[in-house]
Amino acid sequence: MTSTEDTPRTGAGTNRLALVTGASSGIGRAFARRLAGQGHDVVAVGRRADRLEELAAEFPDVEVRPLVADLSTAEGIDAVAEVCAREEVNLLVNNAGVAHYMPLAELPADKARELVTVKVLAPTMITRAAVAGMRDRGEGAVINVAGMIAFSGPAPHSQLPRRAVYAGTLAHLVAMSQALSAELEGTGVKVEVLCPGVVATEFHERQGIDMSVVPRMTADDVVTAGLRGLELGEVVCAPGVEDTSLLDAVFRADLAAFGAQSPELAGRYRTR
Repeated sequence: MTSTEDTPRTGAGTNRLALVTGASSGIGRAFARRLAGQGHDVVAVGRRADRLEELAAEFPDVEVRPLVADLSTAEGIDAVAEVCAREEVNLLVNNAGVAHYMPLAELPADKARELVTVKVLAPTMITRAAVAGMRDRGEGAVINVAGMIAFSGPAPHSQLPRRAVYAGTLAHLVAMSQALSAELEGTGVKVEVLCPGVVATEFHERQGIDMSVVPRMTADDVVTAGLRGLELGEVVCAPGVEDTSLLDAVFRADLAAFGAQSPELAGRYRTR
C-alpha cells in the first residue's frame, strides 16, 4: 500500500480536495476524471496502482494523488480514513464496490465478508472520518454510490434472484445517507446516496456476467446526475428515474409504517 504525503493540507491557496474510492475504473474513475477536469485536486483510491498512475498522468494541471488501498481490509480502510480526518476533504465519493452475485447459502464466507466490508464498513468508517471536519468547517459533501437494487428487496425470485447480501449492503447505504443527512441538517454539509441502475462498466464483467445485450447508462451520465443532484439538494439521486414522485411515495410509506407502530401487539398476532 502506498500513502499520500504526510503533511496535512490546510486548504489555503490550494484547489478544493475530493477523495474518490474505487477510482481505478467505472463510476469512480469517471468521478475522479470529472472532478479533476473541473479543477479539484483528487485523492484517487483503488487497488490497481497502474490504473491510478495513468489517471494522475491525465491531469498535469491539478494534483491527482494515487492512494493504493484495499478496502476489504482494516489496513486499507484506516489508510483512507486517516486522509479524510487529516486533510480538508471537501467532497467524498464512496464508490468502491464488489458484486458477488449468488444465493446467500452458496456465498463463500470470504466473499460475504469482503462484500459487507467494502460496501458497509468502509463507507461508514471513511464517512465518519470526513464529516466531523466538514461540519466544523461548515461545508462539504458526501456521495455514497449505491444502486437501484437497494429498493429490490420485495422482488420475487423470478425477477432478481441471487443478490441478498449485495442488495442489503446497498439498502444500508440508502438508510445511512438519509439518516446522516438529517443529522447534518443546518451544518452546510450535504449527503447524497447515488442509485443508478445498470451501468456500462467493468463491474459485471469481473463477476463473469455478460450484460452486453442489456441497455445500460454510461458512467459519465451517472456522475452528471450525482453532481447535479447535490446542486438540487437531493438526498436520494436516481439517475434513471424520471418520475421522482415514485421515490417520494416509497419514503412516505417508510415513514408511515415507522410512525404507525404501537406498544400494543397488533391484532393479527393475538391468539384467539
